Amino acid sequence: QVQLVESGGGLVQAGGSLRLSCAASGRSFSRYAMGWFRQAPGKEREFVAAISWSGLRRYGADSVKGRFTISRDNAKNMVYLQMNSLKPEDTAVYYCAAGSSNGGTWPYEYDYWGQGTQVTVSS
Repeated sequence: QVQLVESGGGLVQAGGSLRLSCAASGRSFSRYAMGWFRQAPGKEREFVAAISWSGLRRYGADSVKGRFTISRDNAKNMVYLQMNSLKPEDTAVYYCAAGSSNGGTWPYEYDYWGQGTQVTVSS
């Protein structure tokens, strides 16, 4: 099993940056695919980014590509989401997830989830 704890969320002005962190504990962390999802009030949980155990990356909507970067440090059991040029529409609760697949885009493809961290971008 894997336990996940997110941190790094907060309030930032439009155009600013935040770096989210996810600390993992458990067996075989380096073999898990890791993903980031976000959910705003009244909206579906949205795929943001994923990274496989081998470091291959994929990103979600066009609005995310070019602004967000996912990375992992297997030696530290950590995964990160660097968010630049933030926009008000990025406001959401961001969740870290772990799965045994190669990093899918659907929430049900992940087995473990963190508690979420709030990101609020002001205009």
